[in-house]
Amino acid sequence: QVQLVESGGGLVQPGGSLRLSCAASGINLDSRAIGWFRQAPGKEREGVSCISSNVGYIYYADSVKGRFTISRDNAKNTVYLQMNSLKHEDTAIYYCATDFTCGASWYDVDEYDHWGQGTQVTVSE
Repeated sequence: QVQLVESGGGLVQPGGSLRLSCAASGINLDSRAIGWFRQAPGKEREGVSCISSNVGYIYYADSVKGRFTISRDNAKNTVYLQMNSLKHEDTAIYYCATDFTCGASWYDVDEYDHWGQGTQVTVSE
């Protein structure tokens, strides 16, 4: 049974940082791409970043470029999302998901097969 578990969310002030983790079980992540998505209240789920299995391809949404960094530790079967200079508009539930590759449609939720349950990130004073 494939399970993805996100952690590291919380309440942070604007300008602060958080590091999210996506730990996998029941699946070997070193052969899979991982995407991070987020969903704010009343909005559709949107792609944040994607990292391919061999780190050859990395994508970011324009809204997070220069502030967020995706990385992976295949030995730990875990992918990370370092989020710096957080803004109010980054407030959302963050999800990780698996795909076979980070392609041109990396931001499309339908490209991904397994999803975690999400972790809440709230940016507020």
